[in-house]
Amino acid sequence: MYWSLDPERLSVSAAAAIAAAEQKVVSSISIWEIGQKIKRGELALPLRLSDYVDRLGQVEGLELAPVDEKCWMRSLMLDWDNGDMADRAIVATAMLRACDLVSADAQVQAFYSRTVW
Repeated sequence: MYWSLDPERLSVSAAAAIAAAEQKVVSSISIWEIGQKIKRGELALPLRLSDYVDRLGQVEGLELAPVDEKCWMRSLMLDWDNGDMADRAIVATAMLRACDLVSADAQVQAFYSRTVW
């Protein structure tokens, strides 16, 4: 979620894709990932995580997509040797919504052809 936390780290292509998107979808598992990074001391936010999530909920054109049973089932069906369930849920969300996925993750880029970076 570089676009909201550290937009300078976005590639030119990623920034352009985000700017051009009418609807932005963030898998709610990304919130969990941010929380885990905070707990491990790998990330510091200038505000509480709960306040950050509240602000995300107020961004026009942004949907925080739940990881529901359809997403979990799609993630389990992926023919992908990646055991990171967060990555799998994020890709499954993009697939279910037939949308581009902005990600700097090389494994995601190699697997999901609609990844932009």
